[in-house]
Parts: sequence; C-alpha cells; structure tokens
Amino acid sequence: MDGEQLTDAFVELADTMVADFDVIDFLHLLTQRSAQLLDASAAGVLLADPRGQLRLVAASTEAVRVLELFQLQNDQGPCLDCFRTGQPVTAPDLTAARQTWPQFAAAARQAGFGAVHALPMRLRSQVIGALNLFRDTPGTFGREDLRIGQALADVATIGLLQERSTRRSEVLHEQLQGALNSRVIIEQAKGKLAERLGLNMDQAFTLLRGYARDRNRRLSELAQDVIYGTPADFPGLTAPAPSPRAD
Repeated sequence: MDGEQLTDAFVELADTMVADFDVIDFLHLLTQRSAQLLDASAAGVLLADPRGQLRLVAASTEAVRVLELFQLQNDQGPCLDCFRTGQPVTAPDLTAARQTWPQFAAAARQAGFGAVHALPMRLRSQVIGALNLFRDTPGTFGREDLRIGQALADVATIGLLQERSTRRSEVLHEQLQGALNSRVIIEQAKGKLAERLGLNMDQAFTLLRGYARDRNRRLSELAQDVIYGTPADFPGLTAPAPSPRAD
C-alpha cells in the first residue's frame, strides 16, 4: 500500500469545511479511495436519510451501484445488517452466504463478486450508514486492510457529522439574526404607532399584534408595512376607544 496515497486520502476525507461541499462527491471519493487503497475490487456507500432509511449515495462501479440498489429493494444484505447492528459484517465466500442472504448472495455472485465486507459509518452510538467493500474472488480481507477501511469510514463519518453540525449552526444563527432583525422592525413600528395614535408602547404593541392576528399576517411583515406605509393603508389600525369613566 502506498503510504503517500493513504495520507492523501485521509486529508481529502477530512476536508469538509469548504463553501461548496458536495456530499455525493465526497462519498464517491470514499468509495474510490477504498477500492484503490484496500484489497477490494469495488466499494459502495449507503447512507441513512433524515427518517433513518438507507439510501444509495455512492458506488465505485456500475455493478456495485446495481447490487446496492438490489440490496435495498429486497431489504437483505450485509450493508443493511451492518447499519442495523453498528458492527462490521463479513462474508468471505458469497456462495456460502446464500443461507444468510439468499437473494443478495446470488445477485452478488452473478455480478462477479466473491466476497464482501461491510463497515459501519459510526461515531459512538450514532450510525449514519455503511461502507461496503467487494472482492472479485472469495477470501478474507486482511486485518490491516479492514483496520484502514474502518479508519477511512470513521474519518468520513466525522466529516459528515461535522458538516451537518456546521450547517445546523448556520441555520440557527440565521434564524436568530432574523429574529433580532424582526424585533428591531417591530420596535420601530410600535414607536410609529404610539406617536401617531397617542398610545404608550405596550398599547401600540397590543394593537399591532391584534391587527396581525386578525388578518393572519406575520407580525414582522406587518411592522415593516407600518413603518413605510400610511394610515390609509391599514383600515382599522386605530387607537382603541377610551373606556367609559364610572361616575
């Protein structure tokens, strides 16, 4: 195994903090590097969607792509078992694996594969998918290959989860900034209403909020219109009648 190529592969898989990060391209890179560096003829990746359902996202060859889809369609195969248990699953001889996965084993042999090893894409208790390594001929995968294969899967998993966390943080930041911006606009609208109608700020906010609710409008959008509109634009947005005084 080329040590320089291996180092480059880990560097590539760790680099997810880029503006144009592409998950599909990233996982395709994982399958390519796994097939190049390990004693594997091809590789595929299944990844869980937000509902926890596995989806094919990358394959190093068309034969693997078709086989992975077959695995998903028939709900049977090593990658599914690996994802469900969070543990590696190996089949050094797919002919002998027909008792375990009769349909998958037959399809894999027909596609020209003799052995498969599935590695979990897992960080602690969170399993997000599985990496499948295929060999043309039966036989066990070497211990060193499996160790490196799992390390590649682990680095890719950490990169994906880090990217997801960053994206969620950015969304949360945007939502928070949006809320702060909306609050400023609402305060401005309250001030304008208070001055226009002779109300205090609490009364102005109550009036603004009630008007928005009655017309099923977002409060921030109404506030924006109040700031730049005229009283004629808002029929009914007037000061409440004073309460009658008790004699």
